[in-house]
Amino acid sequence: MRKLVAHARVHGPGRNYLIQHSAGSGKSNSIAWLAHRLAGLHNAADAKVFDSVIVITDRRVLDQQLQNTVYQFEHKTGVVEKIEENTQQLAKALAGGTPIIISTIQKFPFISQAIRTLEKKGEEVELNTAGKRFAVIVDEAHSSQSGETVAALKGILNKDGIADAIAAQLSDEEDDELSEETKAAILKEMMSRARQPNLSFFAFTATPKFKTKAVFDEPGPSGASPFHLYSMRQAINEGFILDVLQNYTTYKRFFGLIKKIENDPEVPKKAAAKALGQFLELHPVNIEQVVQVIIEHFRLKVMHELGGRAKAMVVTASRLSAVKYKQAFDNYIKGKGYTGIRALVAFSGTVLDPDQPGSTFTEVGMNNGLSERELPERFSGEDYRVLIVAEKYQTGFDQPLLQSMYVVKRLAGVQAVQTLSRLNRTAPGKTRTFVLDFRNEEDDIFKSFKPYYEATPVGEDVDPQKLNELHHKLLQPAIFTPQDVMEFAAVWFKARRDPSGQDHRLMNAVLDRCVARFKERGEVEQEEFRGLLVTFRNLYGFLSQILPYFDEELERLYAFVRNLISKLPLPGDGAKFTLDDDVALKFFRLQQVSDGTIDLSRGEADPLKGPTDVGTGAQTDKDVPLSTLVDQLNERFGTDFTEADQLFFDQVRATAERDEKIVEAAKANSLGNFSDFFGRVLDDLFIQRMEGNDEIFRRVMSDKQFRMLAQDHLAREVFERIHPNTSAEATESDSA
Repeated sequence: MRKLVAHARVHGPGRNYLIQHSAGSGKSNSIAWLAHRLAGLHNAADAKVFDSVIVITDRRVLDQQLQNTVYQFEHKTGVVEKIEENTQQLAKALAGGTPIIISTIQKFPFISQAIRTLEKKGEEVELNTAGKRFAVIVDEAHSSQSGETVAALKGILNKDGIADAIAAQLSDEEDDELSEETKAAILKEMMSRARQPNLSFFAFTATPKFKTKAVFDEPGPSGASPFHLYSMRQAINEGFILDVLQNYTTYKRFFGLIKKIENDPEVPKKAAAKALGQFLELHPVNIEQVVQVIIEHFRLKVMHELGGRAKAMVVTASRLSAVKYKQAFDNYIKGKGYTGIRALVAFSGTVLDPDQPGSTFTEVGMNNGLSERELPERFSGEDYRVLIVAEKYQTGFDQPLLQSMYVVKRLAGVQAVQTLSRLNRTAPGKTRTFVLDFRNEEDDIFKSFKPYYEATPVGEDVDPQKLNELHHKLLQPAIFTPQDVMEFAAVWFKARRDPSGQDHRLMNAVLDRCVARFKERGEVEQEEFRGLLVTFRNLYGFLSQILPYFDEELERLYAFVRNLISKLPLPGDGAKFTLDDDVALKFFRLQQVSDGTIDLSRGEADPLKGPTDVGTGAQTDKDVPLSTLVDQLNERFGTDFTEADQLFFDQVRATAERDEKIVEAAKANSLGNFSDFFGRVLDDLFIQRMEGNDEIFRRVMSDKQFRMLAQDHLAREVFERIHPNTSAEATESDSA
């Protein structure tokens, strides 16, 4: 903090600082200390360096922990204002010069509208930024640094400076094709995205991306960004956080799929592979076996930790997956009669389960009426030990009692680091953590964490010339023309904040004729064009923040491209591709494949890569016969199968085939005599395979008719396999 404050005192505003501090190392406290120091900072001439300090987060709901930490440092009225009501409150705080303002970033695009609303109420609010300087502290830099919301923030906090710059530049403009109003709006968009001389950004993150380091580029001790580094390695060594990769166990699923339908339809390979993956992910056999491992591991390894207060998180791949895991979790607990392992579930919105027509599920409903706001506090108590999540609580969730994490979702890159780092908080008596990962491999997790373990390496800078190259490529298919872009821009920028119905009709007319041309092209050309559009949008959004010059033509194209992308039809018919009725699970086995530490001290980290012209080589999803795809998946995931892995009865049969006494009895007897012998050893075979098959085992032991049918079927199969060249009927008649 002292280094940041000292640098800001000397250099003043207009700087972009990156503070790369490991997750769990006290970011909220650091932000609070910095906010209060900057709010009272004076330079050598005893003039205030910053008129206001603004703490922003990209979360829709203001981070309660962050705002409370900042607020508790100073309780004097008017020093700190938490923007918890609406954008009108933010406008008043900015106009009034409140020393420290805490707000979500999403409110800034609507400040002008809020001021107009206040004026209608008779409340005059004048937001004058002339000569004003602001410090903006950014919580989670990599997700808050770009896009139209941060451009709006810059445009508001330097609105007078930008207006003066626009006026000066317009006097030199000679383009009469656009109105003065439209040209001014284009310049405002460009200038708002660029660095502002009256703003300094102080951005915090544990996991910077390439663009984070490029935008927040004030050099640190190494001569490059970050300005200050407190690495994961240092935080672990100094005991501020725990190493979440110290006890890392991975599981692999071996399975076989069979085609249920008689015909062999041609299916799109990528879409079908994804559909088959989801079919397996949501299959009851998969979920039940994973839940069994989770609960038994929690009971045996975790429950007693932290004086019996240890908690766990289950990270699922989708909202529907979270619903099904919660149901399976509750059913297993109830069936076993376990106590003290209640679970909560967290997901957004309402979920429809196609396997339960007419049923809908919500977070509140599945948590017995517990509201979303109450959930973190109730989870921290003694009633609940496990939290099952889908895209919630994987970032910014601080619960020191979290001891274990069970991962049933594909994780990579920043998401992997942020998710697993929920475990790294220290607590009295907490000396270790556990991760059981059912979806990812050790090497993938290593590659995700390694760049953030020490200094984060960065690859080559992005060449701005790529924008012009992409512009040229986008015009080649003639799906849109420069005149289309100009016509769209003339309306878009004129009516940017308050478009009329007529404005919408004019803009849609331009976009619709481009969409019509797009639909006339083949699938390959469509996807290549779509890839170019997305690449240009991402690359311009990044480069426009760091380029030292402005290009109005590219700015017009950027606005056009962003709107055109949203109008293009989705690949295919936009419907979700499913194969649930066409395939069935033949066998399944969950097997632990590794158990140990993922050592981040070894090897080299791959450098972060910047935006490139990806997407230009898009290929169509080739059709393949369904049976071929199923075979490929079985070959890939089923290499370690034995036939004992087929579900239950096939497991029992194959176990019997490997029993020397059973094999000898089959060789020495007729089928009838062997069946009698087989019946005497059948109980032992069932008991060996009973785990996870309670219902069938109960029927075998209690239902004589069911047992006899099972015995006859299994005895015949085992006998015929031991006598491969002779049918059971022939052997029986020969014996007679």
